[in-house]
Amino acid sequence: MWNKRCSALQNVPGVRIAREAGGRASGEAPVAHPGSATSCNSCAQRWGELSCSDVTWTTRRVTIRRTAAPQGGRGGVDMRARDHATAVASQAHPRQLARAREAVLAGQRPPAAARRLIVQSWERVRQQGVDPDRGADCHPAPPSELERRRARCGITGKALQELRAGLVPAAESAGHIVVIVDEDGRVLWREGRAELFRRADRLGFVEGASWRETEVGTNAIGTALVEGVPMQVHSSEHYVRSHHTWTCAAAPVHDPRDGRLLGAVDVSGPAEAAHPTTLALVRAVAGLAEARLREEHRASLDRLRAVGTPMLAKLGGQALVTDRSGWVAASTGVPPVDRVDLPALRDTPKIWLPAFGACSVEPLPGGLLLRLHDDAPTTTTRVVLDVRRAGRSSLTVHRASASWTYRLSRRHSDILLALAENPAGRTAAELADQLFGDRSRTVTVRAEMSRLRRNFGDLLDHRPYRFVPELDVAVLRPDT
Repeated sequence: MWNKRCSALQNVPGVRIAREAGGRASGEAPVAHPGSATSCNSCAQRWGELSCSDVTWTTRRVTIRRTAAPQGGRGGVDMRARDHATAVASQAHPRQLARAREAVLAGQRPPAAARRLIVQSWERVRQQGVDPDRGADCHPAPPSELERRRARCGITGKALQELRAGLVPAAESAGHIVVIVDEDGRVLWREGRAELFRRADRLGFVEGASWRETEVGTNAIGTALVEGVPMQVHSSEHYVRSHHTWTCAAAPVHDPRDGRLLGAVDVSGPAEAAHPTTLALVRAVAGLAEARLREEHRASLDRLRAVGTPMLAKLGGQALVTDRSGWVAASTGVPPVDRVDLPALRDTPKIWLPAFGACSVEPLPGGLLLRLHDDAPTTTTRVVLDVRRAGRSSLTVHRASASWTYRLSRRHSDILLALAENPAGRTAAELADQLFGDRSRTVTVRAEMSRLRRNFGDLLDHRPYRFVPELDVAVLRPDT
C-alpha cells in the first residue's frame, strides 16, 4: 500500500518524493500551490484516493502519512489549506465532489471534500433558485449595449492589450478560450480556439451573455466577482451539471485609482485539458493589466499637472487640482496630500471636504479645481529645511494660517538643499552635475522636480529651478 502511494506521487511531473523517518514521504510541487498537480499521468492512481488523514497541505509542501482510511470507504484528500489557497481547484475525486454537490442541493451539510468557497457559492446559488441541470436561459446583450459596456468598463488601452498578449497565445496552444467580462459579469470579449467557440456557444458562453452566479451558478467568473479573489473551478465544482465538462480560472481586475471592481479575465476550456498553472498565469496577467492601468493613471495626472500648476501659480489662497477620483495633481497653500476624499455628487459649485472644509469646485479638462474657503491669509513666510539627521530630512512650511512638516526622501532633500544654497537658481544641467556629477542626467532631474512641484507648487520656481524669491529659507544642518 505504501509503495503504491509513493509511486503514484513520484510519477507526477516535477514532484520529488523522499522517504523520511517514521514512515513518511514528502514532496515539493513545482507550482504556486502544491494542489495543482492532481494525478499521475502514467497510471490510474489518483491522490484523491488517499484517506482524509493521509495528506496535509502547507504552502509548498505535501506530507504523506501512513494511516488507515476511515471506515466506510477510501475517503478524500483533507484540504485543510489556509484561506489564501482556497481559490485553487479541489483535489478531491470528481465523484466525491458530485456527492458534496448533491448534499448541498438537498439542503444537507456537504462532506469535507469540497472547498469552503465552493460550498458557500453552491449554497448562495441554491437559495437564488438556479436550475442545477441547465442554469438560466441565455439572453445576450444586444450589440449596441455591448459596445456601450466595452467603452465604459475601464479595461481598455494598454490593460486590454496586456490581457490579450499574456493569455490568448497560451490559451490557443492549450485548447482554451480567453474571456473578459465587466463588473456585472457580461462577456465583453472572447478569443482563443475557434473550434472551442462552438462548444461554448451551446452553453450560452457568448459575447454579451451574463456569467454571474445568479445566471449560471458556481463558475470561476461569477464566483471571483462575488468573492473578489482569483478562482479556479474545475469539472464537478460547477453548480450547473452541463458545465461539468469544463474547467475555468478567473481573476478580478480592479481600478487602481479607487479599488473599484472593473471586471474579470478568465481562461476556460475542456476539463480534460486542465493545466495546474492556469490560475497562477491568469492571476499574474491580471496583475500586469492593473499595473498598466496604474501607469495610465500616472500619465493622466502628469497631463493634469501641466494644466493645473500654471493656473495655481496665478491664484491666491489655498487650492488643489485633482482628478475625478480625488488624486492630487498639484496644490498650493495646503499641506501636501496624495488624495482627498471627494463626495459622490460633484455637480454643485460647492462641496465640503473632511480635511479642508468648504471648497468651491470648478471643472478642468480631466479634473477639478478645488479652492478652499478660508478668510485667513495663507501667505507663506518661512521655510525650514532640516537635514540634521541623515535619512530623516524634512521641510517645514510656516504660513500665517498654519504650519506643517513634510518628510523628504534622500534625493528630494539633496535637491532642495542645492536650491537653498543657490538662491539665484539652478538649471537642470547644473543640478545634474551637482547631484550626480553628470550634466547629461537632466531627464532624472526634471522628473524629480516635477514630483517636488506637485507637493510644493507655490514654493518653487522653474527656469531656473529655485525657491520663490519672497520666501525666507532656512537650513538646519548637523552642526547647527
